[in-house]
Amino acid sequence: MLFSSIPGLPEVKQKIVQAVKNDHLAHALLFHGPEGSPNLDMALALATYLHCQNPQEDDSCGTCASCQRMAKLIHPDTNFAIPQPGGNSEDDEKSSKAEKVDYITAFRNFVQTKPYGNISDWLYFNSIEKKQLNISKAAAKQIIQTLSLKSFEGGYKIMIIWCPEFLHVNAANALLKIIEEPPPKTMFFLVTSYPDRLLTTILSRTQKIMVRAFSDEEIKSHLVAMDLCSPEAAIQVAPLADGNMREAYQMVDGVEDKNTVLIRDWFRACFSLDINAIFSFTENFGATDKEGQKSMLLTGINVLREVLLDKTEVNDLKRSAEDDRDFIHKLGEHVLTEAKLSKMYVLMNEAHYHIERNANVKIMFADLSFQLARIMRAKETA
Repeated sequence: MLFSSIPGLPEVKQKIVQAVKNDHLAHALLFHGPEGSPNLDMALALATYLHCQNPQEDDSCGTCASCQRMAKLIHPDTNFAIPQPGGNSEDDEKSSKAEKVDYITAFRNFVQTKPYGNISDWLYFNSIEKKQLNISKAAAKQIIQTLSLKSFEGGYKIMIIWCPEFLHVNAANALLKIIEEPPPKTMFFLVTSYPDRLLTTILSRTQKIMVRAFSDEEIKSHLVAMDLCSPEAAIQVAPLADGNMREAYQMVDGVEDKNTVLIRDWFRACFSLDINAIFSFTENFGATDKEGQKSMLLTGINVLREVLLDKTEVNDLKRSAEDDRDFIHKLGEHVLTEAKLSKMYVLMNEAHYHIERNANVKIMFADLSFQLARIMRAKETA
């Protein structure tokens, strides 16, 4: 990972590189930024820069053996600690079976396939969405043991802890001493989107590097440069992503589009006030995972946007598939006015907000369905 491969954020990159040149880097760094920011990428780019055999003025060379190994995340002096299933007990006896899975190799694949993935993506990537995660005391002992060895190439030894908020309290306490007084040329990179969830004793031992969210222009330029979508689509995606590259990737991958049929049938059930169908949708919605629930609501929000674009005849900005446009046109022509669209948009955004904060989804979705039904069926006064 090179600094140049991270879109935008020039001021953050410059600050990090200057700290290296001026020898102002602490031995424990906390890379923190909102979800969808390149906080992990920044940590990996710095690790690459520190390992690089021929560092340039503002970046790694990208061609030496160390850079090539870092590109594959297999440099022997860069190690990872990540949340894994099990390991709740002090001695981790119950997690012995879970530890047989090579999650470090899985994490390398995960980072390369989902560069802006969050903890939910990590769960689904490994099909462990029903498991509870933590970084156990046994993992902390392994970290200490690994860092007690000499570096393979005589340079820095780097330990990257992804999502340190999952550190078991015993693991965190076990790491305090080595974080405060590590062996020579040993560095800890902690990467998180939730620094407020870390123990104060860990926070106080780190130098903070704030990695901001992407700007709309940075998202737009990146999507177009990577040929992920057209410039017109990128203009629509960037504001909706709100600085979150993960959300932008999901939108251009069409995650929301595959739910359009479900949204169509749900809206029809609401409009016809089909109670049995509404409660069937409620059960199915509650049975899906949080990411699926959020994705479906985002799809509904995007359908409403498409209806508004259709009503105002701004066809160049439409992102819906051709197969869905007949439904969208009829929805706007026969059911939804601009006033109704506005009210539904607010309600569905509020529902998305409540899912993020672990609301009871069945109650929330049933209530949302009946509120949408009331709006759809309301007669407009002249």
